[in-house]
Amino acid sequence: MTKIPTSYLMNRAFTLVLTVFIAATLIWIIPRLSPVDPAEIMLSRMAAGGGAVANSDQILAQLQENFGLNDPLIVQYFKYLLNVVTLDFGLSTANFPTPVSELIGQALPWTLGLMILSLIITFIIGNLLGALMVWEHTPKLWKVAIPAAMVFTSIPPILSALLLMWIFSANLGWFPLTGSYGLLVEPGWSWDFIVSVLHHGFLPALSIVVVTFGFWALGMRGLMITVQGEDYTTLAKAKGLKNRYILYRYMIRNAILPQITAFALKIGLLIAGQVLVERIFAYNGMGKLLYDAILNQDFPVIQGVSYVIILMTALSVFVVDLIYPLIDPRIRHEGS
Repeated sequence: MTKIPTSYLMNRAFTLVLTVFIAATLIWIIPRLSPVDPAEIMLSRMAAGGGAVANSDQILAQLQENFGLNDPLIVQYFKYLLNVVTLDFGLSTANFPTPVSELIGQALPWTLGLMILSLIITFIIGNLLGALMVWEHTPKLWKVAIPAAMVFTSIPPILSALLLMWIFSANLGWFPLTGSYGLLVEPGWSWDFIVSVLHHGFLPALSIVVVTFGFWALGMRGLMITVQGEDYTTLAKAKGLKNRYILYRYMIRNAILPQITAFALKIGLLIAGQVLVERIFAYNGMGKLLYDAILNQDFPVIQGVSYVIILMTALSVFVVDLIYPLIDPRIRHEGS
């Protein structure tokens, strides 16, 4: 791989910053279109928990001051931009006075683990099955079984989660129904904790895998059809190379590049798709945090989670753009 030209790197970095800036601005604007006042939500929650609230007017004014709602909108906006640079999203209204960054910091590792595990599994399995659907040396039984298995892709993740819970938890008892790890296990870098986390995370990951692998399989199938008739594939066959070597080296490697881009874009979509799955399994990730925040109208948490999702997606696309020449030697950065 040649050295990345400075102009190319600066261009991609500018695109990254501009994307995150526009997204952060939209995240700030959209909640303010709602007539709901976060301070009033907090006050009504206090009243619901303890009856009438004395000096409610003074408390409401103080809450609005604490959240900066009394400042002019332009001042609120620039304060917001300065804060998101340091990942400071203010205080949660539903868990006051807990900072939003603390809640995200607690939930993000769980979601990253579940997301990375399920995304890598679906990417590998889906692309392999998609390639086998087109490969002329695939056994006929596989060519019938693979399309039949993709019927699961039409099932929403929440239904697949409920089905897997009924089969493997309620009936067979192989996996726990809910939770991120066992209640009797002490969190830490111990073998017992790691095994417990993997045990609890298997069903949530599987519920995502069974409904998303078809996306990769269908995409890879279409790409493999175009690659199968290329001159370099015909030449490889004429040279007498092994069929499996041709499949991996000449066909999959050349067809998979658009799938790499989709992999980066899928990161943000997968986090959003995990919302109901994490809620069903009571898995303490970003999806459950976002779901609870929506129910409680906790706008700071909604803003913070949305910003992190967009930031992760933009960074993933940025990294993929830089490593393209490693994946496909035919590609060169601009100016190299």
